[in-house]
Amino acid sequence: MTSFPIPHNYADHILVASPSNVVRQRVLESLRSPVRRFEQATGGAEALVHLESGFWQVLFLDRRLPDLDAEELSQTVRRRFPGIEVVLLDPDNDAGPTAAEEKGDLLPEMWPAVNPSTSHVGADALVRPAERSSAKDDAEDKLLPAAHSILESPLPGMIGNSRIMQPVYHLARLLAPRNTTVLITGPTGCGKEIVARAIHHLSPRAARAFAVVNCAAIPETLLEAELFGYARGAFTGAMQSYAGRIQAAQGGTLFLDEIGEMPLSLQPKLLRFLEQKELQRLGSAEVVRVDARVISATNAHLLTLVREGKFREDLYYRLCAFPMEIPPLRDRPEDIAQLAAHFLAKVASPLPAPQLSTEALQLLKTQPWAGNIRELQNVIERALILSEDQTVIRPEHLLLADSSFRNSR
Repeated sequence: MTSFPIPHNYADHILVASPSNVVRQRVLESLRSPVRRFEQATGGAEALVHLESGFWQVLFLDRRLPDLDAEELSQTVRRRFPGIEVVLLDPDNDAGPTAAEEKGDLLPEMWPAVNPSTSHVGADALVRPAERSSAKDDAEDKLLPAAHSILESPLPGMIGNSRIMQPVYHLARLLAPRNTTVLITGPTGCGKEIVARAIHHLSPRAARAFAVVNCAAIPETLLEAELFGYARGAFTGAMQSYAGRIQAAQGGTLFLDEIGEMPLSLQPKLLRFLEQKELQRLGSAEVVRVDARVISATNAHLLTLVREGKFREDLYYRLCAFPMEIPPLRDRPEDIAQLAAHFLAKVASPLPAPQLSTEALQLLKTQPWAGNIRELQNVIERALILSEDQTVIRPEHLLLADSSFRNSR
């Protein structure tokens, strides 16, 4: 499936706004990761022009802007471009860039040694060039790696700061304030519904309903009534009217899970709703307009279903206005320690959670995780039971799918 072009490096689209050329160059020199696009602005107004005209991931903002207040501008950027990380740069002197450059002195290194949630650089976090070691490795030790300052924080309900998840976090925040229809793909158990809920939670629709319909869990004969509702007397047993899940999402978000399982006979009716934002209940001639954002998810390859005649091509393109792919757990092993600790604390509560031994954690990191995060949660729960209230989870407590299969032979 053709996917939306997402930069694979979380720090490769960077904009720096500062009246000082030296500051701008220092930021560029401090980046340890490859930069695909690096542009500069001398003031706040120029920075806004750049932000309006392209895709950016990080904005470094000098507090000494000549035209706009940096604090107010940072708030504006966070409001208008929620997917962009804003990092404020603080000088450690009052002379200003022009005076410093006239004296021939380089400004302090302005790489942020900060908490990622604050995105603020204090004077005590600046490293002067004179303090650099001549050796490259020593120099890198003196500077905080870029990743610690510009990593996207996990979405609400999600855990892990692995690099492969950064585009997911960034795009979810980019999509949240919009009404774009989103198609989330990925294997079973990787967290597609959690991503959908996070997009809703971060959106202006957060105060309204998040209505979920699992297209694979509802029989075909009942799915139409569940989605679109029905009028009283529409069929035997319809003793009262039912609004349906689409109308229940009025003002909020409709999440269609396992959309690839939707019967072909119902697809034209869903397509009409997506195009017209209106529906008719079963047994009623009344047309009801519904303002609901649609996010769908599937572990199937919808284009293959289209070629096989099992899914309408026009519906596919309506649902796939913006595709997002969630990586499997095997591709994010650096997140396993955090995930395992979270599940241990959750399952052990209200008692203190045991710790994972180094050997157990290493074993978890080498697993294929066909069931993804859901499988990891099950393994952790079983391990807690098998540990019999010990304070440390060891490899022998991990009842893994492949070892269970081998032991059963």
